[in-house]
Amino acid sequence: MSTRKPLLWVSSSKKDLKQMPADVQDVFGHALDLAQSNKKHLDAKPLKGFGGAGVLELIEDFDTNTYRAVYTVRFGNAVYVLHCFQKKSTTGIKTAQCDIDLIRKRLQAAQEHAKGSGHD
Repeated sequence: MSTRKPLLWVSSSKKDLKQMPADVQDVFGHALDLAQSNKKHLDAKPLKGFGGAGVLELIEDFDTNTYRAVYTVRFGNAVYVLHCFQKKSTTGIKTAQCDIDLIRKRLQAAQEHAKGSGHD
């Protein structure tokens, strides 16, 4: 039996998720649960601009709003939740630059944590 990876929340990501509608929390929670068992939710897609499948994005529409959760399985034996947010832009599918910057910063923090904590 494979061991489940711990789920680690970077910065305010858990608090941000808790403010989303319950249905969205359920979908994202299930996807993160799968990630902890080295499985991938059907809707999880690599986030563009982050070099491959190490950073994944979940997108859920609910009541005319779009919610996103970004996580990485790139470091050690943990799943790091980097960012949970409501997409503000009404046009296009592109993630706002401020969100991309935040994800980059939190990805760096996750990398530092993985290096320093000895999660192998």
